[in-house]
Amino acid sequence: MSEPTPATLGGAPPLRFSLGRLFSALGPFLALILVIGIFAAVNGRNFISVANLQTILSDSAIVALAALGMTLVIIGGGIDLSTGSLVALSSVMCAKALAALTPAGAQSLSAVCWIAAFAAGIGTGLVCGMLNGLTVTGLRVVPFIATLGMLSIARGVAKWQAHNVPIDINYAFGNWVQPFVDPPWLILAPSVWITLLLVVVFSLILQRTIFGRHVVALGSSEATARLCGLKISRLKIFLYMISGACAGLAGVVQTARLTRGDPSVATGLELNVIAAVVIGGGSLSGGEGSIWGTLVGALIMGVLSAGATQAGWENYVQEILVGLIIVLAVALDQLRARRAAQ
Repeated sequence: MSEPTPATLGGAPPLRFSLGRLFSALGPFLALILVIGIFAAVNGRNFISVANLQTILSDSAIVALAALGMTLVIIGGGIDLSTGSLVALSSVMCAKALAALTPAGAQSLSAVCWIAAFAAGIGTGLVCGMLNGLTVTGLRVVPFIATLGMLSIARGVAKWQAHNVPIDINYAFGNWVQPFVDPPWLILAPSVWITLLLVVVFSLILQRTIFGRHVVALGSSEATARLCGLKISRLKIFLYMISGACAGLAGVVQTARLTRGDPSVATGLELNVIAAVVIGGGSLSGGEGSIWGTLVGALIMGVLSAGATQAGWENYVQEILVGLIIVLAVALDQLRARRAAQ
């Protein structure tokens, strides 16, 4: 009879140093450094200037915000393909709220306008996320199909609400997303600080709360989670609502960046978001993922976009690179899963 281990006695398992685990944890950061180094060599030293890095961080906020909710959904064993369309619809609804409440010629915005803009954007994403969750749990439609349907529905509603033309808003709403901030001591745009704050909150929720453990359990084995008494349907609906709300907030940032609500924006954004999650260590099989890793993945996508644009590469080159990154990241994830199973 073998001696009982700390794990069997209810204690913590012994710590084991693993080069593979260390590389898995540091992999996204090493990839970020590599991508920055490549584009610094291609575009020159100005690419790593403070001003350019501030711009990249500001531009990455939309992908990062949307990817936070996507991370929880993927860890929970789901997928959300409607993210890009939800960003567009939320942007349109945010712009409509601002246009309705802002007097003509106003040089600033009242607190009511700010609250209404954020409420319209986030609320729109929240409702659409709830519909996704209800479709998955109530109608038993697989997440891929349910959210693919919402992708088309949300895009169509955005065009309908905007009458197929962008809705211009007061330029003052865009001040909080500008990379060059005033006062300078802020260093980064308020939208970036909001993103970093949410990263910390989401990371604590995932790692330190019962809800976070339930999400991981759901993605690891839904059948086991159900036997353990987890309310699966409620949990899935809540995850899609969080994902929708994050996409809604990303839509508000998008509105501020463009100073208009455009129903045609964020087409294909869901691919960048999924890529950010997978690059950051998220497994499309569920049960694994990292909020901080997702942030690094979003930064990689931001550096890739900025670097390719500054190098003068055509947009189709960026699209090819994103596709290759997704395939490579998923292949590495499958390889890691097979090794863990041995």
